[in-house]
Amino acid sequence: MKKVLILFFLSIYAISAYSQAADKIVGVWWNDEKTTKIQVEKKDGKYIGTIVYMIPEKYENGEPPKDDENPDPALRDRSVVGLQILEGFVYNEKKEEWKDGTIYDPKSGKTYDCFGWLESDELLKLKGFVMGLRFIGRSSEWYKTTL
Repeated sequence: MKKVLILFFLSIYAISAYSQAADKIVGVWWNDEKTTKIQVEKKDGKYIGTIVYMIPEKYENGEPPKDDENPDPALRDRSVVGLQILEGFVYNEKKEEWKDGTIYDPKSGKTYDCFGWLESDELLKLKGFVMGLRFIGRSSEWYKTTL
């Protein structure tokens, strides 16, 4: 009985350690240009990211820019602030990365497959790619910040 209890508590500890590693991506991040803040959160077991702030210098006529490059004309009038740009990420414990996600680039209106990893607690690296070819694509560095 004693061994069963020890095994049970070790299992609980291992599960919580996995959850803590996976949740390190949660928080607010500056994009690589430090013009936009993206809030990453866990929703329905997957990680998503939403633009929550943009520096006022990027505003047009006192308003945040619109999603005017979106391939869907009906969405081109929406503000980029409040726009979800990361979607569907899951944590791969073995590789210590978030994978199977997508990233939307409002500058081009394109969505790319994406994965990410932490270089440190303060630096998140993301790589968007096409056609399943992870080695071909563009990388971005995001920096931990506060809202």
